[in-house]
Amino acid sequence: MISEPSRHCTVEFQALPSRIGQVRRIVSAHLRYWHLDALIDHAALGLTELLTNVHRHAQPDKKCTVEVELLMDRLTVSVQDHDPRLPSDTAGADSGDGEASDPYATSGRGLAIVEAVSESWGVRPKGTGKVIWFTLPAPSLAVTAPPRPHAVHGATTDGPFAPAAFVPDDVPFGVTGESPRAHTTRSAVAG
Repeated sequence: MISEPSRHCTVEFQALPSRIGQVRRIVSAHLRYWHLDALIDHAALGLTELLTNVHRHAQPDKKCTVEVELLMDRLTVSVQDHDPRLPSDTAGADSGDGEASDPYATSGRGLAIVEAVSESWGVRPKGTGKVIWFTLPAPSLAVTAPPRPHAVHGATTDGPFAPAAFVPDDVPFGVTGESPRAHTTRSAVAG
């Protein structure tokens, strides 16, 4: 019996700008492997915002753990760091003094972006730090993972790899009615 592939990914690293892009690509590759291509953009954007917050704000270090887990029809992306301080401005809302955040600010919208692209999100203390997470609804695997035929190069009957008709090398263009493109394709295939 063949079991389902693992639907859990964990990456531990230092949240430095050069590493954030690498982790985003790792997570995107896992989502492609799990046939969740439709979630890549939102997952990568939310993850980037959370990792940028770790890079900019986490103390005493920038060590963090990213976890991506698919359970049933829900993808959860979480980032754990070692800073026990919870975000003070949740999703760009009221700053505590009764006034909304500056609409012209060039930063400080990370959690608002996470809220906008996700189904739900939250933060909870964990150990000596915290975990910030968000969820995305996952499409049914029956819809996103149709059977993939194994194509052999040149075995298709349409598209750019269509088989070319055989034309002997000693027949000039125009005698068989073939186009120069077909001859070029035949020559490239024949070799």
